[in-house]
Amino acid sequence: MASEPRWDGTPPSQEAHERVFSFPGELSNVTGARLAAERFLRVLALDEPPRAPEYWDDILLVVTELAANAIQYAPGPFGLRLRRTFDGVHVIMHDTSTVRPEPRPFRPSTGGGGIGWHLLHTLCDQVSVVVDEDGKDIHAFLPW
Repeated sequence: MASEPRWDGTPPSQEAHERVFSFPGELSNVTGARLAAERFLRVLALDEPPRAPEYWDDILLVVTELAANAIQYAPGPFGLRLRRTFDGVHVIMHDTSTVRPEPRPFRPSTGGGGIGWHLLHTLCDQVSVVVDEDGKDIHAFLPW
């Protein structure tokens, strides 16, 4: 395998470890995003399986939660980018809303949600939000 960088600066071994997906923003796209993430993880696991089995499920749960929130709170299309980092997986969800997510109280008796943002911060090593005029990117770093 070649070790020198390609013309775009991406080492050949890293090409298979980054994927970008676009979705029109329909309810079924939550499942589509989860399935896309699962395909990405299958390819990733061929080279290096996760250090713990729950890491796989955590990544899928985070992608599902972010996609569901994009559908619920941001009108229009959303994008998903997954890439391998030196110690984990970087998930980036882009949506069209410029509103930053905020933690809400979790009240299961009212059925109003409120657990997603807390869940992300529990499962992820780091979570950050970058807002610009086109919407926002939510960056989530998870172990692998």
